[in-house]
Amino acid sequence: MSGPRVNALFLGNSSEVSFSLILNPREDEAGKLQHSNCSGSRRAGDWNLNVTSGVDASKVTVSLTRNLQLCLPNATDCCAAPLCVAEAVQVLACRGSVMLAHLLIQAEIYANSSFIGNVSENATIIPNQAFQPLGSCPCDLTAGACDVRCCCDLECTPDLKQLFTGSCFTGVFGGDVNPPFDQLCSAKSMENTPDWFPFLCVQSSLDNTPFLGYFYHGSVSTPRVPSFKIPLQTSPGRLFTGYRQGDPVMTEDDDYFTIPQQSMAGQCVGNAPVAYLQNFDVRCLTHLASYREGLPHEVRINSGAGDFIQQNVIYETITDIDKFITKSESPPTTDVPCKNVTVAEHYKFIWKGKNIKEINVTVFLGSLCDGEILTQRFTVKFVSLNRTNETDLSGNPGYQVGKPVRAANLNASDTFGSLKLWQPAGRGLCTSATYAPVLFGLDSVSGCVLEVGINEDCSLLRGNVTEKLNSLIQATHIGKRGNSNSSDLNDWVEIIRLDPYSSDTNMSTGNLKGICSDIPANLNIRIIFADVGAVQGIPQQEILAAQISYSTVIWQFQCGLTCENNLNFLPITASVQFIQVPAQPPVPLTRFQINYTEFDCNRNDVCWPQLFYPLTRFYTGEPYSQCLAKGLALAFLFLLAAIMNNPWFLKVW
Repeated sequence: MSGPRVNALFLGNSSEVSFSLILNPREDEAGKLQHSNCSGSRRAGDWNLNVTSGVDASKVTVSLTRNLQLCLPNATDCCAAPLCVAEAVQVLACRGSVMLAHLLIQAEIYANSSFIGNVSENATIIPNQAFQPLGSCPCDLTAGACDVRCCCDLECTPDLKQLFTGSCFTGVFGGDVNPPFDQLCSAKSMENTPDWFPFLCVQSSLDNTPFLGYFYHGSVSTPRVPSFKIPLQTSPGRLFTGYRQGDPVMTEDDDYFTIPQQSMAGQCVGNAPVAYLQNFDVRCLTHLASYREGLPHEVRINSGAGDFIQQNVIYETITDIDKFITKSESPPTTDVPCKNVTVAEHYKFIWKGKNIKEINVTVFLGSLCDGEILTQRFTVKFVSLNRTNETDLSGNPGYQVGKPVRAANLNASDTFGSLKLWQPAGRGLCTSATYAPVLFGLDSVSGCVLEVGINEDCSLLRGNVTEKLNSLIQATHIGKRGNSNSSDLNDWVEIIRLDPYSSDTNMSTGNLKGICSDIPANLNIRIIFADVGAVQGIPQQEILAAQISYSTVIWQFQCGLTCENNLNFLPITASVQFIQVPAQPPVPLTRFQINYTEFDCNRNDVCWPQLFYPLTRFYTGEPYSQCLAKGLALAFLFLLAAIMNNPWFLKVW
C-alpha cells in the first residue's frame, strides 16, 4: 500500500470471529513470517483496525493514524525523511485460538509534498493591458536562451550581443513596442512633412499610443455548453429538455447520430456527429478497400422529447454511376471485383422548437469496382415544420448573395422553372454532367464536351448543341426579388432571348467534311440588378432584367495524318454575368458640362466643386442636412468672433 488506508473483505459469517493486528510480523534475517497468535488487539503502533460486519461479508479497514507532513525546524509528530513509513502489518482473523485467515500488508508511504507554513513568493504582476502593451520583447521566443538578433532579450549577455549588434530586429518585433506614431508633434521628421503639420499634429503622451490595441471592459456573460457535448440529464439516454442549436443529435442507445463530414483539415471523418439545426453538404472520396458502411438506417433517433423516431428511408439505384466514379491508376487491392455501395445519402430533418418531428432519408445505391474512386455525397437539411410545404426563398425581400436565382415558367400550368449550370464529372461529357443552380451575385462559367464524328451533319449538330444549352434555361421569367410570388406577374421579369442564328448567317459549308460553321457553342446569361432600397440599414438588391445570347464558333474535326472516323470533342460553355446598375439613371450632362471641363474633377488636378468638401454632397459620411447645419453654426461662430474683435464693437462695450 502507498496510502494511509487500505480496505479488504472477509467472506463468511463473522459473528464469532475476532480480528487483530500484528506489526512487523516477518523475521529480519530469514524474511519469513513470524508465528502468529490470536491474542493481538485491533491497534498496533500507529495502525488502527476497524471491522464493519455484514450478513455474508465483513469490511476490514486498516488505517494509519500518524501525521504525514514533513518536519519543520523544531517540530515533532511529523516525518523526518521523505520515506515516512516502511513497515509490514499482518491482519489476523481467528475463531477462538484457531486462525481462519491472515492478510499481509507491505506499507511504503511517503510524506506529503505540499508545504504548510509561511510562503513568501514574488508574484508576477501583469500590468493593465488597456494602458500598457503586453510584451516588452516580442522577439524573445526561447525561454532560458538567447534569441539571435533579439537585442532586448535579457538572456543575451553583452558578449553575445556583440555578434549581432548591427543586425538587431527593428520595430515592434524588436522591442520598440511603444514607438511614437506619425501624428505626434514630437515625431516630426525633416523629410516629407507638410507645412500644415504643426497645426494638425497631436500633443499627447506616449502612454496613449495607438499601438496598445483595442482593449475594453465588456459585459460578463454566462458561458454556453460547447457544441457536441452531451448535457447532463435526469434520466440517461432520454433528452427531455429538447435540443438546442449545435447540440449533437442522439440515438435510442444514447450514442451520437453520425454522418461522414469534413474536418477542419478538409478530410472526411466517418463518425462525425450531426449537430441540431446545422445543414451541410459534403463530398468524400473512397475506394473499395477503404469503404465502410455508416450507421444502419434502422437506428431510431431521439426526438428530444423523450420518445424515438424511426427514419423514413427511400432506396434508389443509380444506373449511370460514371458521374460519381473516377478511374485509379493503382493496381487492384481486393479480391472482390465489385460491390454494392452507398453513393449518396440525403437527410431531411423536420423540426419544431426544440424537438425533431420527422426524418426522411433518400439513399442512392450503386456498384463500385476495384480500382475505382467513388465520390460520395452526404447532405443534411433541417426544415421547419411550419415551412415544409413552402418554397425556399432566396431573400426577404431582396436577393442574398449566394442564394439561387428564382426562375419560373409562367406560360405553363406548372410554374416551376430552373436556371442551372453544368457540373461535369469523370470525362467531362455532357451526357454524364450534373447540374447546379445559378447563384445570385456570383459570376460563373461552366461547360462540358460533346462527342462528334467526322461525318456529323452540321444542321443536326447545331440543333443538338442548341438543345443542350437550352436545357439549362427551363424558365420564361426570373424573380425580381428573393421572395417573388409565383401568382403575381409583377414580381417577375421576362427573360430576353436572342436567336442563336442571325437572319443573314450563311450556314452552307459546301462539300467540306468535318467543318461546321455558326455552331452556338457558348451560352451567355446576363442579369442586371440594382440596390433599390434598404431594410433596417441592409441594402436590398433586385433583378431588373435578364438576357440570354449565344456565341457561335466554327467547328473543325481535328485529326492527324489520316482522318479516320473517330470521335472528336466539341466543348460547349455557359457563363453567367451579374451587372450592377444604379437604381435611377444618372442625370445626363448638359452641353456646357461636356465642353467646359475646368470644373470637372475627373479631368483636372484641382477639383473646385469639392473646395468646401464637408458642406457639399460629395461628402457622404453624414446626412447632408447635418453637415449643412454644422457648417452654418461654424460660420456663425467665425462671424461672431470677427465682430467681437472689431474696434467699434469694443468701443460700444
